[in-house]
Order: sequence, then C-alpha cells, then structure tokens
Amino acid sequence: MRGRPAPARTIVIDGKPLPEVLDEAMIHAVVHGFYDEIRADALLGPVFNGAIPPEDWPVHLAKMCDFWSATLLRTGRYEGRALPPHLAIPELREQHFHRWLTLFRMTVERLCPPEVADLFLDRALRIAHSFRLAIAFSRGEDSMAIAPISREAIS
Repeated sequence: MRGRPAPARTIVIDGKPLPEVLDEAMIHAVVHGFYDEIRADALLGPVFNGAIPPEDWPVHLAKMCDFWSATLLRTGRYEGRALPPHLAIPELREQHFHRWLTLFRMTVERLCPPEVADLFLDRALRIAHSFRLAIAFSRGEDSMAIAPISREAIS
C-alpha cells in the first residue's frame, strides 16, 4: 500500500521539540571541547587521566559522542552503562562533580546556542545527581542527604 511519505520524526524532550541546530557535529564539538578542558583541569585531569590511558581516549570520546547522541538525539547508538566506571573511582567526591558541571556549563555555553546549552546542562545536572546518589549508596553513605546540584551552584 502506498501513501504519503512518513513525516520526519520530531524529537520532543521535556515537552519541547528538539532545536534543529542540535546535530551530531555539535555533539562532537561539545564532547571533544569538554574533555579537552577536563584533561587539562588541575582537579579533574588527574582523575580522568588516571582512569583512562592515553591510547584509550579516542575510544572514550567516541563512546561519549554516542552517549550524548542517544541521550539528546534519541539515536540509540550508546551501548553500555555509564555508572559502573565511575563507581570504580574511589576518589570521586562532591568537589569533582561541581567542577565537572562547571566545566560542562562553560563548554556548552561557549559552543551552543542558549536553548541547546540549557538542554545539555539540564541532562548533565540530572546525570550528576543520579551518579552522586549511586556513589553514596555504593559506599554505604546516606544518599538521602544528597540534594541535586542547582544551576546557581555552578559558576
């Protein structure tokens, strides 16, 4: 049976259509720009560079591009579980998450239009909260004392 071609699929996130400007190239720029900042950062660089050998960075960056593509563009490309590698880093603390979010915010605000930067940052804040809860739980800490990090708390 023939009919009209199927309309292009509109991705809706939080009740709003995804901005058309957000594409794979922007995701690539954000991921690579962000991890350039991370690797050079005095607080986060030693953690990430200690967990990811230099020869594994290209694979990690490709995986992070897949993660954000799946998260925002709904491509389904990401295969894996993001939390377990973070659970295996005993030195992760609150200050690491605050710095991670600060660098992420700086990166998306530098590279993306405001509506896309907000979308990225909203997801990053949710992911950070989820990870913080899981890490506290896995360490036997009181996860009920963990409040979400707000946009205002990161500069």
